[in-house]
Amino acid sequence: MSYCRQEGKDQIIFVTKEDHETPSSAELVADDPNDPYEEHGLILPNGDINWNCPCLGGMASGPCGEQFKSAFSCFHYSTEDIKGSDCVDQFRAMQECMQKYPDLYPQEDEEEEEEEKPAEHEKETAPSKTTASKEEAASS
Repeated sequence: MSYCRQEGKDQIIFVTKEDHETPSSAELVADDPNDPYEEHGLILPNGDINWNCPCLGGMASGPCGEQFKSAFSCFHYSTEDIKGSDCVDQFRAMQECMQKYPDLYPQEDEEEEEEEKPAEHEKETAPSKTTASKEEAASS
């Protein structure tokens, strides 16, 4: 005979072999796409964007959240042959907003890295003060 007992916050259910042999009569409830406690991925079952997805890293709620949503939505729903090619203005607005908040949206700019490398290279190829002093002394 099966029975239940409560131990603190836990409910312990004991069942018999006969209980396991009979098919379950439990009905599964379909997932509610509007359930705020249900975890979903980036795209909800109805095709909408889940702005609460942790995969967005909070981008939808920051100071440039509206620009991000606009650009991301445009890209997601784009039907162009080159997906998102019709979203340049939205992405430009998002980038301009992000540049106003460099502490929140740090930018790794490849051009800056390339500009630093030649400066370092020039240091290596430029004559040192010691070499220049020796050459001046030799010509005197």
